[in-house]
Amino acid sequence: MPHNRVSVGSGGSVGALSGAETLPVVRWRADGVAASQRVAPTETPVAITYDASTYAVMMATPLDLEDFAIGFSLTEGLIETWAEAGEVEVVANALGLEVRMWLGSERRARLATRRRHMAGPTGCGLCGVDSLAEAARTPPVVGGDLTLTPQDILAAMAAMASAQTLNRETHGVHAAAFWRTADGLVAIREDVGRHNALDKLAGALARQGEQGATGAILLTSRVSVEMVQKAAVIGAPILAAVSAPTTLAVRTAQAAGVTLCAVARADGFEVFTHPKRLGL
Repeated sequence: MPHNRVSVGSGGSVGALSGAETLPVVRWRADGVAASQRVAPTETPVAITYDASTYAVMMATPLDLEDFAIGFSLTEGLIETWAEAGEVEVVANALGLEVRMWLGSERRARLATRRRHMAGPTGCGLCGVDSLAEAARTPPVVGGDLTLTPQDILAAMAAMASAQTLNRETHGVHAAAFWRTADGLVAIREDVGRHNALDKLAGALARQGEQGATGAILLTSRVSVEMVQKAAVIGAPILAAVSAPTTLAVRTAQAAGVTLCAVARADGFEVFTHPKRLGL
């Protein structure tokens, strides 16, 4: 087993972190006004630090933070295997949370060349990228012989919807999931940020030893270029989403060999790239 260990600093406890809170509201309806409650998703600043230096600050849901940090590190190309992350420490303080990792010397040079400082909208995937070339980087080309049927896509999307426990409670978070024909839904992660949810999924798959080439990634969000880039790094040959893709996402999926399905509904979907994997 890899040697990673998740610990919690003295400022807080992972067990105390919550994905949702109950808030008081005044509820208006046509037949009257009443005091009530609403369960809302938790959003908090999460700083990812390497070797005691902050690399990114994201607004995120404080759940599965070890998956988040490892998945972010993988999809950003800062590490190649999750074992390279070493110990992962979550430290809570009055301002938010820090997820701390220590990289080996061979990774520090790579980190120095891809420095970001992100403090902005929830899960903003490209805030503060140093260069236009870096923003539009071509991801690895995805291969493999995975094929699915259109019915598989419908079944996968339905499975994800029924497994969104935090969204069912709050109606305010995104999900990213991994689905395989033989096993159904293998993993799902939720977050207020769509990029964060996908990074959490990447970390979960890496820690479980799952191979991205064996299944499809599912998203509840629109498909922007960063989502395709991250899916390609995971190695998933099929990406399916509830909402539509951007034009750059489509071009990137075409170049990366990713089958991109979007606008997925109970009665069908649209395939933008590489439809042969679905027999179309």
